[in-house]
Amino acid sequence: MSLPGFFTRSECMPDTTGGSDLASMAAIFRPGLLDGQVALVTGGGTGIGLGISQLLAELGAHVVMASRKPANLEAARADIASRGGKVTAVQLDVRDPEQVKAAVDGVAQQLGRIDVLVNNAAGNFYAPSATLSPNAWKSVVEIDLYGTFYCSQAVYPIMAAQGGGRIVSTSMTLHYRGWPMMAHATAAKAGVDALTRTLAVEWAPQRIRVNAIAPGPIPTDGVRKAFTPPADSGVPDVFAAADARMAEYAKKGIPLGRWGSPRDIANMVAFLASPAGDWITGSIFVIDGGEWLAKAPS
Repeated sequence: MSLPGFFTRSECMPDTTGGSDLASMAAIFRPGLLDGQVALVTGGGTGIGLGISQLLAELGAHVVMASRKPANLEAARADIASRGGKVTAVQLDVRDPEQVKAAVDGVAQQLGRIDVLVNNAAGNFYAPSATLSPNAWKSVVEIDLYGTFYCSQAVYPIMAAQGGGRIVSTSMTLHYRGWPMMAHATAAKAGVDALTRTLAVEWAPQRIRVNAIAPGPIPTDGVRKAFTPPADSGVPDVFAAADARMAEYAKKGIPLGRWGSPRDIANMVAFLASPAGDWITGSIFVIDGGEWLAKAPS
């Protein structure tokens, strides 16, 4: 069953692509769903962020991709533009609140509004807690948590003045049970969850909906790099190089039986950015094929 004017095809269509082939995946949302909207996506040039940027642009939004790395931005911008998408690239370090405010104000002045903010910038890596340097701790917490707050705070007056907006922040599931050698990232993402719920309540009168997404295992290059543990750590490497081993893990460790893709995550962001998400705020959506539930303590 589909919602009139929202979906183009049945959401019950069988997935024959494994969730990874964007060209052949059935279109879920109607064309033009986000026409006239402006979406700012931090960490928008690669991996999950690029998948989000691509889908929002496909649905008609003018997407502003932000990243610290200009090379990533230009390749992503060219890709979206070649498909007819409206896209702008902005170099931005979310750890710098003054730089964030200047970038956000610049987008609003140039494009007239900001309807959607996706806080997707992240910096994660394995490190033993006993030897984690203060600088390494600070770097991850500043990107993951401080950056989420700085960007959200910067868009607040713009969204409030225009009568509302939507903020979606990227979290994770590892802090639900604890995960070795990820003290910095899990602490920061737990903070993102708390921040999401607090801002949702505080900014609801301004009709600003604030939610978060918690992706499961998505084998992008960035995720593989961040979540490949040292060989002698004793931490399981779910992204073991051999395709056969990855397929076996997906079959045994993920109830839905496959790895996720950036498009799986982008679909939830698009849903929350659309009118269908008007009465949703303060929620953290786990998108992991059931992996967290399968590993949750009984």
